[in-house]
Amino acid sequence: MLDGIASNIERYMDLVSFRQKLVAGNIANADTPGYTTKDIDFQAEMQSAMEARGANVVERTDLPAKSDGNNVSIEREARLLSENALRFSVASNFARGALQAVRSAIQGGRTS
Repeated sequence: MLDGIASNIERYMDLVSFRQKLVAGNIANADTPGYTTKDIDFQAEMQSAMEARGANVVERTDLPAKSDGNNVSIEREARLLSENALRFSVASNFARGALQAVRSAIQGGRTS
């Protein structure tokens, strides 16, 4: 039961993050002629995410490569690690809250 809660919270946070990127792009293009606002159907995406178990991993061939063909940027990856750490922290806090709610329900609303 708790695995399902944690999994759903993680998926939720992934969608929140993706939507934030879309909104930031919309703001950045607020004055661009012909630009159309982009968004996601949040509820449909969450449902789809709950049904799927895997992640679609792609190779980023669009990043600048060094002379040896390697395109890993330590700065970019460090930033991604920081972002992921923050997401994990938020998801952990949500999971902890959900666990406390389940514990409280089991105890009949009593706190210990």
